[in-house]
Amino acid sequence: MHHRTTAFLWNTLIRGYSIAGVGGGLEVYNQMGREVHGSVVKLGFESDVFVGNTLLSFYGNCGGLRDAGRVFDEMPEKDLVSWNTMIGVFSVNGCWAEVLDLFGDMRLRSGLRPNVVSVVSVLPVCAGVEDEVTASEIHGYVVKVGLEFQVIVGNALLDVYGKCGNVAALKQVFGEMVEKNLVSWNAIITSFGYKGHYRDALDIFLPVLVELEFFKAGREVHGSSIRMGLESDIFIANSLIDMYAKSGHSTEASNVFYKLDAKNVVSWNAMIANFAQNRFELVAVGLVRQMQDYGELPNSVTFTNVLPACARMGLVRPGKEIHARSIHMGCAFDLFVSNALTDMYAKSGHLKLARNVFDTSLRDEVSYNILIVGYSQTSDCSESLSLFSEMQLMGLKQDNVSFMGALSACANLTAIKQGKEIHGFLLRKLFHIHLFVANSLLDFYTKCGRIGLARNIFNRMTNKDVASWNTMILGYGMLGELDTAIDLFENMRKDDVEYDSVSFIAVLSACSHGGLLEKGRKYFDELKARGIEPTQMHYACMVDLLGRAGLMEEAAELIKGLPIVPDANIWGALLGACRIYGNLELAAWAAEHLFELKPEHSGYYTLLSNMYAETGRWDEANRIRELMKSRGVKKSPGCSWVQIGEQAHAFVVGEKIEGLDLGL
Repeated sequence: MHHRTTAFLWNTLIRGYSIAGVGGGLEVYNQMGREVHGSVVKLGFESDVFVGNTLLSFYGNCGGLRDAGRVFDEMPEKDLVSWNTMIGVFSVNGCWAEVLDLFGDMRLRSGLRPNVVSVVSVLPVCAGVEDEVTASEIHGYVVKVGLEFQVIVGNALLDVYGKCGNVAALKQVFGEMVEKNLVSWNAIITSFGYKGHYRDALDIFLPVLVELEFFKAGREVHGSSIRMGLESDIFIANSLIDMYAKSGHSTEASNVFYKLDAKNVVSWNAMIANFAQNRFELVAVGLVRQMQDYGELPNSVTFTNVLPACARMGLVRPGKEIHARSIHMGCAFDLFVSNALTDMYAKSGHLKLARNVFDTSLRDEVSYNILIVGYSQTSDCSESLSLFSEMQLMGLKQDNVSFMGALSACANLTAIKQGKEIHGFLLRKLFHIHLFVANSLLDFYTKCGRIGLARNIFNRMTNKDVASWNTMILGYGMLGELDTAIDLFENMRKDDVEYDSVSFIAVLSACSHGGLLEKGRKYFDELKARGIEPTQMHYACMVDLLGRAGLMEEAAELIKGLPIVPDANIWGALLGACRIYGNLELAAWAAEHLFELKPEHSGYYTLLSNMYAETGRWDEANRIRELMKSRGVKKSPGCSWVQIGEQAHAFVVGEKIEGLDLGL
């Protein structure tokens, strides 16, 4: 049979010799390769661009620069691979002048556009000869054709500017790199050190240590900076403040800050972030005022650092001052500042103000998530779902926070249909395996009374935390399945889960609803034995437990002996028990405190008034009604929800829902 030899087979054979020639026996393989080259010419395959490229690679690997050059010059057709291969051959063999000449010819005469391979082959040559002019030209070309986003190109630019000593260009390239890898960090640190820019090297190196959580190494760098006399350098000092703040060492950060003779806005911002991150919220707010006393104007970074501190502490007044200042300085429309303002108002319970900021600002996923979560925790949960839908229509990507907020709203509205739709979407996108999302699903189904569905999710969860267990215990307790709730609590302990104070609230609540007095006492004693400080909710559960058991005096004595000031939950539990057993004296005592703590809550007035009326004490009943009226407290009408299509509608007796199509 006649076998036809193709260009592909010759190409493969040459490539094999090329690879073998690198390893050893160079002269033998070189000779064999030349023989193959001769056969290629005889058979007329030398004009094939792929064969030509392989011959270039072969001669380059074997050190035959002259032969490679001759093959390249004689190729009737050259593609991008041909030029890149020849540039690579010259570069590997140290012919740097030839590389630069060839790259110039490629750009000017070949009609081809250099690609990533071309650029990363030539830039190291520019670095080697410290040719910053050519490097800058290549950099301009890279930006023009959009190759600057490639991390390998960015790394090559860092290397060349570092070796050329252009610190400004080095910082610019590094700052503009969308993606950085280990090579990037090593390249910039080495580049700064290469020309003796040790301060800049430390300034870059310290944030790397922070990101990697190498705080011990950071302390060593601090020691080195002191020995080198660089500690007072403002750039190094700012990096040290940032490092100590992020490692939770607020005192060390303060020491560096207050030793600085001259501080700039970055120093103040780093210190404000230090206090805000380490729970010194009031000090952080005070430092914003102090920096202005020292003549330093706050900027958008200042505001985004301090506003979360205001949000955590509910410091609305300082938050409003910062808001006004941000408007005055033109920073209020900065996306990060507007998001921080929205978050501050939402977490402080001022959702109308949060919505005003949201409606007048740029918005991203974070903006929507803040309000979705914020509204989900109020009586206006339907607004949370509206924003969730709007976010999707706007083409913004919903994440775990979006889904958690929407599920919380569905739970509070008992919007089972919409919640199930969200669950279906989560299953399709595999979001349901995320622990926080799974816990939100548990909360949703338990609050909607679908404990069976919640249990199915719970049983399938491979990674449960204490919140997962607590949700199920509370769910079973709310539905009256008290034995199951207590069994779950015991199983959680057997599984060595680190149960917490909320776990005890859940099990005490179950004991209270089931009238399990002795078990409740036992768990409360165990809570204290474990060194967990009882909270208002723990005491409220115990008052409710004792009250439901008819032990009214013991409940009253417990309240009198509390180490903390009782809140509305504790007094409310006592008032509820008094209603069951008709104890007017204790009811009046509890109601007196509730009228002070929650003067706008109509239920407490109504309950006490009804108790007086039931015993024929009409004067007292009328007095409570008059007190309620004088304070402008109105009884909230009963409200029902109905879900029509995709919307949940609230209505009271006699109210008509506008725009409702009764034919649906």
